[in-house]
Amino acid sequence: MNNRLTFNFPTPIRFGLGVIDELPGHIISKGLRHPLIVTDSVVQTLDFFKEIVDALKEAGLAVDIYSDMHKNPVASDVLRGGEVYQEGDCDCIVGIGGGVALDVSRAIALRVNHHRDLFDYDDLIGGDAYITEEIPYFITVPTTAGTGSEVGRSAIIAEDATKKKRILFSPTLMAKRVFADPNLTMELPPFITAATGMDALTHNMEAYLAKNYNPMCDGVALEGMALIAHSIEKATHHPDEQSRANMMLGSIMGGIAFQKGLGVVHSLAHPMSSLLDTHHGLANAVNLPYGMEFNYDGFEARFDKMAEFLGVIDSNGEHLVDFLFELNERLNIPTKLSEVGVEDRHLDPLSVLAYEDFCHPANPKPVTESDFKALYRKAF
Repeated sequence: MNNRLTFNFPTPIRFGLGVIDELPGHIISKGLRHPLIVTDSVVQTLDFFKEIVDALKEAGLAVDIYSDMHKNPVASDVLRGGEVYQEGDCDCIVGIGGGVALDVSRAIALRVNHHRDLFDYDDLIGGDAYITEEIPYFITVPTTAGTGSEVGRSAIIAEDATKKKRILFSPTLMAKRVFADPNLTMELPPFITAATGMDALTHNMEAYLAKNYNPMCDGVALEGMALIAHSIEKATHHPDEQSRANMMLGSIMGGIAFQKGLGVVHSLAHPMSSLLDTHHGLANAVNLPYGMEFNYDGFEARFDKMAEFLGVIDSNGEHLVDFLFELNERLNIPTKLSEVGVEDRHLDPLSVLAYEDFCHPANPKPVTESDFKALYRKAF
């Protein structure tokens, strides 16, 4: 636990308790002087964030802070952040926070030298071909163990008017350095720990099941599942350094693994965030057992392997869905959509958006709009 380690997958990751104290020196070593810190309005108020900013200023760096973003970020959040970067004459970007702040920071990094309409760069319409200019030096600092966005190469940003999620993607959008310090997650409240942890578990499970062939991602996903399954309850209810470190590693591993693809659970969850502003991790957590049940038939061997790494009784994939329901209950996470603000009238529009979502094409079996409605109805 006292070691500081460097991993490359392929992003260079500095991992360990206290590594955040290396951030000022790293920025200076690159010849940079004026970072734009991108975070959310909650993280901005926390003591550790103020300590990070103070350390940067004490090292002689000029610092601007941008935190004006929605809980589910939209294009205007990115455009305003780009303006702050230019007006401040900044020369690098440091994203500090959970998935929202890291997605917005990555999209701002894209925006700095790319001036077409933001969604011209949507990967699903071939927009990555327009990402041709230099990206400012970009650093990520995760403060939750959930999305794995710190090691990602994409940003999910919604349209302001329709709330439809769009995906900005390019390998050039990967952070040049990640500082993953479990100390920054020690004060997370139980609900956020549980919801973001279940988000990370979903990433690993869906990546392992995704139909694309990538045995390297499969191996990472299985070990990520094991780390999370054996640490999430401790991290939620009685956190210590080891459980927090395991959760952060499991989250990073999920972010690495899901370059292989995701699936039906994320397509169920994304519309809930768009339409109802549901926390993304919570939406994944509630839908995860139902999505896994949908995928079981025909993929029994994969479920048995997941059961083995998750510690399911007898390593039997038939028991995996029950394991997930019980895990949610032990984490005090609801098991029905009706308990998280979904109403009967929402099921039809949610189903339409879920079918339009970009994640389920990688699911191991096809998912129709009728399937989505049936899944929402069962979870309701």
